[in-house]
Parts: sequence; structure tokens; C-alpha cells
Amino acid sequence: TAVVDHVQAMQERKALHTLLAKQQEDLPPRRMKDSYLEVILPLGSQPEIREKYLNVHNSVRFGRILEDLDSLGVLICYTHTKQEMQPKSPLSIVTALVDKINLCKRIIYPDCDIKFTGSVSWVGKTSMEVKMHMLQLHDGDYSPVLDATFVMVARDPENKGPAFVNPLVPESPEEEEIFNQGELNKLKRIDFSTASLLKMAPTAEERNIIHDIFLNTLDTRTVSFRSRKLPPNSVWMEDTKLKGLQICHPQERNIFNRIFGGFLMRKAFELGWAIACSYGGSRPFIVSVDDIMFQRPVEVGSLLLLSGQVCYTEKNYIQVRVHTEVYDADTRDHHTTNIFHFTFISENEVPRVVPKTYGESMLYLDGKRHFAAVMKEI
Repeated sequence: TAVVDHVQAMQERKALHTLLAKQQEDLPPRRMKDSYLEVILPLGSQPEIREKYLNVHNSVRFGRILEDLDSLGVLICYTHTKQEMQPKSPLSIVTALVDKINLCKRIIYPDCDIKFTGSVSWVGKTSMEVKMHMLQLHDGDYSPVLDATFVMVARDPENKGPAFVNPLVPESPEEEEIFNQGELNKLKRIDFSTASLLKMAPTAEERNIIHDIFLNTLDTRTVSFRSRKLPPNSVWMEDTKLKGLQICHPQERNIFNRIFGGFLMRKAFELGWAIACSYGGSRPFIVSVDDIMFQRPVEVGSLLLLSGQVCYTEKNYIQVRVHTEVYDADTRDHHTTNIFHFTFISENEVPRVVPKTYGESMLYLDGKRHFAAVMKEI
């Protein structure tokens, strides 16, 4: 019956096309407070839900928090676009990217209530930026744990093409500031991707860094470019890789028979954490998640291949990159679906990661850029 329900749900969605706006101007403007939501996760008062959130270190599984943030982001966008007279929204709202998630606490307690708050902070024609905050209750007060910025896009009822969303009107100087920051974030992302190492050569300074690493790994006895030796307290980048496989079961799907973004984020985070754990030799803590692009949806039934590696290190910090692709068994095609960037901090100083090939050197510089951007935020 699950399949029947699914087909029926899609048929019902088709009928919603008539409710779509022809242009953005036809939609009533909204205020930031119109989409403001507060959700309590009662880990303290309802022990029975605790198990799902618990990790072995007696702290909260961050992967679960990623799933919750993803769901909340979607809910906030539906709240922003809700029309009085329509019981069902004609929009399909999907996660386009995670701009950033910065944590200000290392430990999230498994037995204290958590509060999520958030609202739409910027709106384009068909996309919405959502800012969310997570707080945790201690001695009667909620103290901040993390801030997250997601970008969601609105699509038509069958998730086939873009759809217009209500414009956002800031009401105070503070809100103006938040809205302008959303605009800046958008421009910053465009700059970052334009300067991508896949498109443009590294800067002179970056080239020097790579050349120094290269000279540092030459074997002085043979002076041959072929024999390379690892400097002390270092690890070759190729030796930091871990892979994973996920079969995409119907349980993790949304109404469009696709896999939830939050589930993909959790899986990628868990692999990233394992990489940081085996690399640093001590317990890593997540500091930041940034620049997750959802490049294409993951269909139910596909094989999701995850591969990750350490791409940059500095003192106690480990920058991990996880790449996910789907493999379609029928067509034998591989397609990249996401690239994830995670910044971890380890309890002890970690060895230096050393690239060997030109390709790895580009990953190293990319990791260094992401790390520098995160450090500037924090």
C-alpha cells in the first residue's frame, strides 16, 4: 500500500498547479516575524526520545541535529509562504545548500531540553535563506549552542521547475541588516565558486605553499622527483581516506520519492567524524559545517557512495571533505550529489596532512580556504 499511497499523493499534487503564482508580485509580502518558529526538543523532560539522540560519549549525536535543522528549515519556509485559504501548499520546498553552521559549544547534553528558533532572513524570487539557532537549557536558562544558515528553494507541486515565493519586507534597521547580510552571503557564494580551484589557478601565495610542501617531501639523497619521502609527524593525504555505502531505502524518502537532505547530511557527517577520529587519534568535536551544495536529488533505490578524506590540518584542527555520488545500477552511471566540508577540533595536536599529487594539492588549498573562512567567522 505504501507504493499506492505514494502514487496517489503525487496525483493529488498535480492538481495543486493551479494555485501557483504567475509572478512574485501577485503574492502578499511577509515580515520576518511571520515565519518565526520555536520548537522544543524535550530531551530533559521526555527521556524516551533520548535514545535516538545519544552517542557513545554521552553527548548528543550531531548528525541527528543536522536532520532536525533540515526539517525545521523546510517548515519555516512553508510558514513564510502559507496562504490563508489553501489547506495544502502548492510548493515543494527543498534544501539547496547549507551556507554555514557554526557551533559555540563542544558538548550538547543528552538530558537537557533543546530549543530551536528560526525565521526566513532573505528572499530572492524562488529561493529563501533561513537563519536558525539552537539553544540548550541549563539551570533554568537557554544558552546558545549553534547558529545555522540554510538556503531553500521553492519548486512546483511535482518538484519539476522553480516557483515564486512571497517577498520579504524588513521592518527595522536590525532586520534590514539581516536581509542585507543574506544578499551578501549570496554574492560571497558566487565569488567563492567563481574563484574555485576547478576553474582558476591558485594564487601566487598558494602556489608557494604547494611548492614548499613539494620540496619538503623530496628525498635529498636521490634528488629524484619520483621518490618522495614523508616529513616527520605527517600523514600522506591518500592514507586518510574512508569510504561508505548507503542503500537508499524508502524509509528515508520524502513525498517525491527522493531521499531527505537531512539524512544525507547525517550520513556524510558520521563518515567525516570517523575520518577525523581515526586521523587525530582522539575524540574530535565538530566546530563548523559549511558550503554544502545539493547538486542533484538522490532517488530511492539508488546506491549512495560516500568517500571522504582529511584535506587540511592546522594545530588541533582537521578539515574533512566528504564527497557523495549516486550509482544507478541500471545505467551504471555515477553522478556527484553533494560535497560536504566539516571542520573538527581534536583534543590533541594532530599530524600534518601532506598532498602528493597536483590534484591532492588543489584539495589541500581548497581545504585551507574553507578553514580560513570558518576561522574568520568564529
